[in-house]
Order: sequence, then C-alpha cells, then structure tokens
Amino acid sequence: MLIINSEFLISNTDVSKCPNNSLPDYAFIGRSNVGKSTLINALCNKKSLAKTSSTPGKTQLINHFLINNNWHLVDLPGYGYARTSKIQKKKFQKLIISYFKERKQLISAFVLIDIRHQPQTIDLEFMYWLGEKQLPFSIIFTKSDKLSQNKIKLQIETYFKKMSDQWSFIPNHFITSSPKKNGLKDVLEYIEELNKLK
Repeated sequence: MLIINSEFLISNTDVSKCPNNSLPDYAFIGRSNVGKSTLINALCNKKSLAKTSSTPGKTQLINHFLINNNWHLVDLPGYGYARTSKIQKKKFQKLIISYFKERKQLISAFVLIDIRHQPQTIDLEFMYWLGEKQLPFSIIFTKSDKLSQNKIKLQIETYFKKMSDQWSFIPNHFITSSPKKNGLKDVLEYIEELNKLK
C-alpha cells in the first residue's frame, strides 16, 4: 500500500463524536514516549501529521486521520507516563476503554513497544485486557535502529517468552524504525490485507 493522501479529521474526548461512517479504524496506542507520533508521521510520509513532542504524554485526545479516503488511522492517548496526575491517568484510561468497547468500526489495534526495554507490566496487562475482550491487535516494536540485529533478536525472544506465561500463541508483530523506515511497508501491507477482508 502507498499512502497517497492523509489528512487530519477530528480530535475529541467522546467516542460518540468519532467519524460516523463505515470506514475502518486502525488504532495506534502505547506507553508515552514510545515513538507513536513519529511512527505515524513516518507511515504517512508527513513530518507534522501527528504532533510530536519532547514531553511524553502529548497526545491526550482520540485523533482521527483519513488515509487514502478509505480508512482511518487513529492516534490514541499514551498510557503509563509517571508525571501524569492520577486524575489524568483515570481520564485517559476511561477514554481508551470507551473507545475500544464502543467503536464498532475498529478493525485492529497496534500496540507499540519500545524494543530497547524489558517487558513492562503495564504493556502486558493492556494486551491481556485486549485479549480478554477479544479485540484484535498486533505488536509494533519501535526504535529498532537503536539496537544491533543480535540484540533485537534477543529482545524479541525475551518478550515472547514472557508473554508465553499468559498466552497460548504469539500475536502478530512488526519490527520497525521510523528514521530508517524499516518495517513500515509491512505494517501498511497488513492493513491493506485487512481492508480487503472487511
């Protein structure tokens, strides 16, 4: 898939105000500072489509982008940023849960994981929640350009070994680097295949 056209549609804190059409949603979510906005911009080949910031937790709304006039890329608030107040964390959690429970147009989520780190409880718990709710998702490992190929392989093996404690199968996954564009084509081709099945 080539992204020919990408445009911002709407931001909100109310799932009922998300675009009311039959176009499919693909939601991108992860811990704050995982490189989500940078990945979205790289996928769409636009430097400022999604707002990036040196301050983690910048995304605080449900952001819908229209891609190629036939699907939505959805940028959801990050979770797990330590400096966010408890009230804000609960607000974000409620917003995220509402989106996943109520948004009928959702085809799949992409959970972003920084490949440099060991498995984090908050990520594992969130993916387990998605599994419990039977919500389809894939893992996108980000920032692979920061590690050697051997280290990447070791990190992936460690992650999936940890997941095997609760999962009988390993979710679909991608290894990406936004600066080097590695893995981005695979993500877009996967979305294209899902669009053909809907």
